[in-house]
Amino acid sequence: MEEVDSVLVDNIKSFTSGGFGGICAVLTGHPFDLVKVRLQTGLYDSSMKCISDTLKKDGPLGFYRGVMPPLVGVTPMFAVSFWGYDLGKNLVYYYNKKPVSDNTPLTIGEISFAGFFSAIPTTLVAAPFERVKVVMQTSKANNSMFQTVKQILKEGGLRSLFKGSVATLARDGPGSAVYFATYEILKKKLSHGSNDLSLSAIMISGGFAGVAMWVTIFPIDTIKSKQQSSVGKISIAQVTREIYGKGGVKAFFPGIGPALARSFPANAAAFLGVELAKSALAKM
Repeated sequence: MEEVDSVLVDNIKSFTSGGFGGICAVLTGHPFDLVKVRLQTGLYDSSMKCISDTLKKDGPLGFYRGVMPPLVGVTPMFAVSFWGYDLGKNLVYYYNKKPVSDNTPLTIGEISFAGFFSAIPTTLVAAPFERVKVVMQTSKANNSMFQTVKQILKEGGLRSLFKGSVATLARDGPGSAVYFATYEILKKKLSHGSNDLSLSAIMISGGFAGVAMWVTIFPIDTIKSKQQSSVGKISIAQVTREIYGKGGVKAFFPGIGPALARSFPANAAAFLGVELAKSALAKM
């Protein structure tokens, strides 16, 4: 019974610390994400034009347009992601018949598996919130989150709310594998084998983990954004052909500057939030 309680407590800690990390990531990175999505969906041709127009039309708060879906969605999304990652690591320990309590270091392949596994439950949360966020960020109407959800449901039903789910999983599976593997590798190097991590080591490892992830997945993220912002039914293959037909390989990378600019501070903040929350919960 004590073992069951211990597993439950560990799951709650993983979920809670991941959620807190998600809040930190959203508040830090949303302005960059807004610029990225508007470039990906063709609303603007340059970052500077997008930034100046947003400031002119909506002021500084305009950069947080569409922030509610990710704030409401990313918090549980990060919570599920970090919980799924810990669950994936536990599966590796179970498969290798090693007690989790031993905390034996995992190989890069095993960490990558755990990271990929985390994307499976995360997609169920991420896909609908990503869909609402993208529609809000690219719509000419300044609708609230609930108005946008209502509009999406009215136009295409519940299925439309999950538009882009396959593309989201195709993005987040390999992305999460790279994300967690990069973090663990850098964390190990920067800590020099010590269990006591400095704040700078956590933030540097988290920041570069975010950069590595976005460099890996950016083309599929462009496809996902384009698919989720489109009107009517359109497949990943159709979106891919359409993007390539307009500008070749280069067309899959609009907004990569803002994405990379966002990824370092946002993910540095995310991992810092997760590690601080874990530390605080461990003392309770």
